[in-house]
Amino acid sequence: MMKKLIAVVFAVLLASPVVAQEAPDALVKRVTEEVLEIVRKDKDIQNGSTQKAVELVDQKVLPHFDFRHMTALAVGKDWKKASPAQQQQLTAEFKTLLVRTYSNALTSYKNQKIVYKPFRMNAGDSEALVRTEVIQPGSKPVPIDYNLEKADAGWKVFDVVVAGISLVTNYRDQFAQEVRNGGIDGLIAAIAGKNKSLAGGGARAEGK
Repeated sequence: MMKKLIAVVFAVLLASPVVAQEAPDALVKRVTEEVLEIVRKDKDIQNGSTQKAVELVDQKVLPHFDFRHMTALAVGKDWKKASPAQQQQLTAEFKTLLVRTYSNALTSYKNQKIVYKPFRMNAGDSEALVRTEVIQPGSKPVPIDYNLEKADAGWKVFDVVVAGISLVTNYRDQFAQEVRNGGIDGLIAAIAGKNKSLAGGGARAEGK
């Protein structure tokens, strides 16, 4: 009987491995350093290859972001007006927009130093704030704060605040105007158009 119980325990562990959740500050630091180390060594990204930067973001960054939550925050009260299918489309287009924005920022990285501020979190907290600063020679430090929430799969980023400006809610007024002008479908079309424009610009830059 004991052997059978041990066998069942091992089967469960192998089928659903138990991995201690990484603390939010450790997660932000690890992912940031991994990404920047790759950027430092990748001449294509340093020379402005948005395609290579997007591939890097897809692999290293996207798994740690909750894009549905981010999109709901950006759309604001109009999110509830969208059907499930429209919410899915909005999330996909906004995800593409944020990925493109973040990837473009990576291509301009020039060995800036990242400083990680002291982090505190109480046991049982479901949200956390991780504060960092980008140190640039000859310029004032730029604070970048990450808002994370605890999910079943680990901590997920749902907003990034750069120099006091929320990356997510920065779009809210613009998105609200698009909804007033053309409804939810109009907003989807507007974000898709922005993505197409950014993708075209990146392709032209890499083709030079």
